[in-house]
Amino acid sequence: MILKDQITNIFVQVDDFCKEFDSQIKQMKLQTLGDHKKRRNRKSVMSDSEIITIMIGFHLGAHKTFKHYYKQIVC
Repeated sequence: MILKDQITNIFVQVDDFCKEFDSQIKQMKLQTLGDHKKRRNRKSVMSDSEIITIMIGFHLGAHKTFKHYYKQIVC
């Protein structure tokens, strides 16, 4: 079982990575696409780092399906 401190540590590391990755991707998009066209960029309810942390927790756990894992962490 993964402890809450471990999940918090994983989230902080993933969040730092996602922030750096997003800034690099934005720079690359501006260089290649320019700023000429409007693009849709709807924000999701959960951040990328939250989604990645949940997936890491699932893969480190002993659950057979993601549905059972997610029910356990939400409830």
